[in-house]
Amino acid sequence: MLKLYYAPMSRAVRPRWVLEEIGAPYELVKIDLSKNEQKRPEYLAINPNGTVPALEDGDLRLFESAAICQYLADKFPEARLAPPPGTPARGLYYQWIHYAMSGLEPPAVTIFMHTMRRPEAERIPRLVDEARVQLGAVLRVVEGALAGREYLLGSQFSAADVMIGSTLRWCAMMGLLGADLPRTTAYLERLAARPAQQRATTD
Repeated sequence: MLKLYYAPMSRAVRPRWVLEEIGAPYELVKIDLSKNEQKRPEYLAINPNGTVPALEDGDLRLFESAAICQYLADKFPEARLAPPPGTPARGLYYQWIHYAMSGLEPPAVTIFMHTMRRPEAERIPRLVDEARVQLGAVLRVVEGALAGREYLLGSQFSAADVMIGSTLRWCAMMGLLGADLPRTTAYLERLAARPAQQRATTD
């Protein structure tokens, strides 16, 4: 059985959401980050980074949320969470998954670290200002891509929506989505209405 190592309010929500969309049985192993359980030797043997998520599938041990989501989408093609390989839609699918990690997440993390996570004495306001500008540009790209589309690839929901949507949800929780992003706001509402997302974010 698939086994997902997970902590709430972390990147592990992404593969959990994908698993819920797929509907395959899986075991959820909660890791208590407040107790540094992710740094215990037995977990480091699974994910040497000491972070969540991690996935076990038989002899396979996999870390990195985007890689896990892509692996699961390919493992269960009947769930239709990834377009067929070699198609234009597959190229766009890769684009948005990578954009979540390289474009959207870095400025959001910087803002989080320097407004909430780090002790106030260690926060650098200049980095926050720069990250807000960068995030604004990225959000405008997403807003434009959603014109006339229900999801990033059109009418078909995919794992790319999990990656982008979960990061946008985090941005929304930090109050980083303004009124100038109506398509993005409506997109998040559509994602939030999906039962799989609701099951993946209940704790």
